[in-house]
Amino acid sequence: MPILVLLLVAGVVEIAVLVAIGQAIGVLPTIGLLIAAAVLGTWLVRWQGRRTLQEFREAARQRRPPEKELSDGVLIAAAGILIIMPGFISDIAGLLCLFPPTRALLRNRMLRAAERRSKAMQDQMWLHTQRAYRRQGATAPGEDVIDGEVVSVTEDDEPTATGPELLPPQRSAQAERPDGSPRR
Repeated sequence: MPILVLLLVAGVVEIAVLVAIGQAIGVLPTIGLLIAAAVLGTWLVRWQGRRTLQEFREAARQRRPPEKELSDGVLIAAAGILIIMPGFISDIAGLLCLFPPTRALLRNRMLRAAERRSKAMQDQMWLHTQRAYRRQGATAPGEDVIDGEVVSVTEDDEPTATGPELLPPQRSAQAERPDGSPRR
């Protein structure tokens, strides 16, 4: 819902700016500026995209993670979408995504936000796992565990000479108390 509201507000602002510029300089010069911005932006997107692709290839050749190149690619794609949209505000935002120093700032913010989301997701998964174990009455990972093997034998099962030999489970060090007596 917030994205829908943001898009609606952005659309209203774009129209208001177009009307204001159209009244100030005229309709044809306004359309000419929009076309010129789109052409310039498209050229810049292609140029920066090629450059980022070369940097990505170089990172792959050096066998290092291409985090910077991937995030730059995302920002360049977003810039392309913003530049294609008619309007001066979106063109300016797109050009800011293409300008390398501004893109570096945006990239750092994106990476920090991704790290925060990843950490929050890991915390939620850990809590969910702990709660699921508690509901089932099982021990959660990291708690005391006794190693063993469960074998189900019914009256219908007959031992065969070709089948594997079942051995009793081995006791682990965790299963015994320091005094040598088994835990219950």
